[in-house]
Amino acid sequence: MSLSAIGSGLSGMQAFQRALDVTANNVANVSTNGFRPQQASFQTVAGGGVNATAGANPSQQNAVTSGTPSGTDLVAETVKSLQYKYGFDASAQVVKTANETLGTLINLKA
Repeated sequence: MSLSAIGSGLSGMQAFQRALDVTANNVANVSTNGFRPQQASFQTVAGGGVNATAGANPSQQNAVTSGTPSGTDLVAETVKSLQYKYGFDASAQVVKTANETLGTLINLKA
């Protein structure tokens, strides 16, 4: 049980890190003419893990909005980055707790 929890937590950390990378790239290119912001999307994978991929943001396909050359909405990107940070932290807590539980189980056997 603890090993699968560690794997799930680690995959969550990797997925949220990828999502943070997407958001950081969007913010870094806020002044880049013609840049189209991307959006992270999460998918579950076999074994209880999660994966994040970057793709075109459907709301940004046609027109540039938000008064910036790229159409990047800084408020939305800030909110997403906070959500992804808290998701990363929660996944890290899963790994920490599973590790402590596994350590306790090993100590009981010894």
